[in-house]
Amino acid sequence: MARIEFKKVRHMYPPTPGQEPTYALKEINQVWDDGGAYALLGPSGCGKTTLLNIISGLLTPSEGSVFFGDTDVTNLATTERQIAQVFQFPVVYDTMSVYDNLAFPLRNRGIDEPTIADRVKQVAQMLDLENVLHTRASGLTADGKQKISLGRGLVRSDVNVIMFDEPLTVIDPHLKWLLRSKLKELHQQIGVTMIYVTHDQTEALTFADKVVVMYDGTVVQVGTPVELFNRPNHTFVGHFIGSPGMNILPGHVDGSDSYYKNNKIQTANSADDGQAGKLEIGVRPEFITFSDQGIPVVIEKIDDLGRFQIVTVTHERDTIKLVIGEDDIVPSESAKIKFDPANTHLYRDNWILENAR
Repeated sequence: MARIEFKKVRHMYPPTPGQEPTYALKEINQVWDDGGAYALLGPSGCGKTTLLNIISGLLTPSEGSVFFGDTDVTNLATTERQIAQVFQFPVVYDTMSVYDNLAFPLRNRGIDEPTIADRVKQVAQMLDLENVLHTRASGLTADGKQKISLGRGLVRSDVNVIMFDEPLTVIDPHLKWLLRSKLKELHQQIGVTMIYVTHDQTEALTFADKVVVMYDGTVVQVGTPVELFNRPNHTFVGHFIGSPGMNILPGHVDGSDSYYKNNKIQTANSADDGQAGKLEIGVRPEFITFSDQGIPVVIEKIDDLGRFQIVTVTHERDTIKLVIGEDDIVPSESAKIKFDPANTHLYRDNWILENAR
């Protein structure tokens, strides 16, 4: 196992003739601690797979260095990095049995058969493959084949990191939850570094101890699920994480006071009215409540989701969402809302202002 570090890593793919080159990865300085469980979260095209392929050695970065521990592995071949990678779609040997598929990485490394049998049995139990160990892989469903791919990534005990590139795409929702739970359980048992790439916030937040959020080729925040929810460092994080996402509203300051439109509000941080750039207010729907005094709004829609309600309101032309309890009363007329000051943040050009009040 090893600590993984990116130092000033950037990557650019060959440009289309006649077009300016663009970086798929902008400068990234990032550390994955030895033994950590990380999720790499972001939308399609943000650079997640490029970053993963640089860790694995399938890509050499255009600039910068990659270290495993104190060793510079930037130009080291994939076979020399001691990594395991599980891809989005199943990669199995159809003519082999499930047992032989799981044993293949160990036999390639000259491991003795008794040790192979123990490791295969352990992984098969974890993935509920015991009953099909001697079945040919070609006879399994897509989710069964992907479980074999997961198993081949997990069966080795000599890896620096196990990387999962959207591994549950073909798995049905119930089995997804079970496999995520199993992966987390295995991580706690063996302590190997795991990096799980996904665009699904539920997968990321339930698997990882720390989530690395990517946007437009760069890392915008690294934190625990609670940190990402309570204090997004970037408006993209606020919008992308949460359902519904954070309300992002236009703001301005006058002296030391913050305003949304003509409504003075209290925030967890402050802004200098002499600074240039777009100022915005971010507040999650969970931190807005109806009040006798506050910002006047018009009720547009109420979605009753059983345990809670999502209420959509408007103030002038802005749409604002609230999450309230299932038994909370929605005003029928003259509705007003207020923001929780401790969870209302100011952003300048999409980045949170760091000066807390």
